[in-house]
Amino acid sequence: MRGTGNARRALWRWRRNPLLRREDVLEAWILLMTWLVVAVAGPVAGVLGAQASVRDAAQRRAERHAATATLVRDARGSAVTDGTTRDRVDTLVRWTASDGTRHSGRASVDVGLKAGSRVTLWTDRQDHLAAAPPTAAQAGVDAVFTGAASSFAVVAAAAAGYYGARVVLDRRRRAAWENEWQEIGSQWGRAAS
Repeated sequence: MRGTGNARRALWRWRRNPLLRREDVLEAWILLMTWLVVAVAGPVAGVLGAQASVRDAAQRRAERHAATATLVRDARGSAVTDGTTRDRVDTLVRWTASDGTRHSGRASVDVGLKAGSRVTLWTDRQDHLAAAPPTAAQAGVDAVFTGAASSFAVVAAAAAGYYGARVVLDRRRRAAWENEWQEIGSQWGRAAS
């Protein structure tokens, strides 16, 4: 029984009422549109964001391939020179691309490897060093977070739009009330004399 009172209070702007102002009706329509955006566009944005993330991860997996490289120098790292206690360090490596061309560059490898050690690294289509592509599990987690963030962004934008419109409508209501009080106040003085 308590829920029907809440529904009546929420729907008062839709009933005939001599005290109803244009701003009240406009606010009701804006609120209805906001809820429609939240109910429809929010989930759609979430799904589209997740699909875009999955496509991006699949594209990165397709564009990158593993290559075996040889360390040119020992992979040394110390807390004194680096200022950190990392277990990986950037060092010079050389590798041969699938077309037979030789390349060299700096790659992050485990500390302690000696020159001549072989490591696996990832390259892009131009045979430049690249980060490892995401695994299927990482891509799934990224898709979930991207979808949730996209959905939240739409909901937040809709809510901000509603509250912004409400601020403007409240200003207009206050101005109208002020004008009406001015008119009534001027009539009070005449009735008293």
